Amino acid sequence: MDRIGQILDDLYPEPPIPLDHVNPYTLLVAVALSAQTTDKKVNEVTPALFAEASTPAEMYALGPERILELIREVGLAPTKARNVWTAAGQIVEAGGELVPDWEFLEGLAGVGHKTASVVMAQAFDVPAFPVDTHIFRLARRWGLSRGTTVEKVEADLKKAFPRATWNRRHLQIIYFGREYCPAQRHVFATCPICSFAATKAQEAAELKARSKPKRVRTTA
Repeated sequence: MDRIGQILDDLYPEPPIPLDHVNPYTLLVAVALSAQTTDKKVNEVTPALFAEASTPAEMYALGPERILELIREVGLAPTKARNVWTAAGQIVEAGGELVPDWEFLEGLAGVGHKTASVVMAQAFDVPAFPVDTHIFRLARRWGLSRGTTVEKVEADLKKAFPRATWNRRHLQIIYFGREYCPAQRHVFATCPICSFAATKAQEAAELKARSKPKRVRTTA
């Protein structure tokens, strides 16, 4: 673990938050919008949204229809628009401010544990280890977890790395996955971490999965 941590610290000593935002609330919205959508697309959409609404009260005042108009290009836009509007109303009803409380955040419409974890870690500096698809894949690839659920992988990563590193570590793994450790056509031998951390069994399993013929759908 120490070797992995050192490599990540050397490559990304101060990893930036990939989603553009102006305050904790807009970070919450950006993370919620990023589900099944690239960060790049979210960052293309949110400037116009946040120009009209950067607080819960302003977002609630927009209404779900206007929110949908502004975020239409992101995946699952109708559902996300309703959730963003509903969550804004919940925050307004609770006093109008986003607060660093797990129960409060996870009780908001469209906000799951991963989104709450990002906000707690990056907006409020509360140690957390959000697990997205990159982190889930790399944790298993590097032998840090054999978990088959996000909850188990998160628990294993929290045991693997010191608590003081969690908030930067999850960002570092995301960036590393994008730059050095992609899901497809990955060469284990040349990867700065997989070359020593991944097991032969893991590499063989991934190669086997790649070699499986794809099913071709036919129509009657």
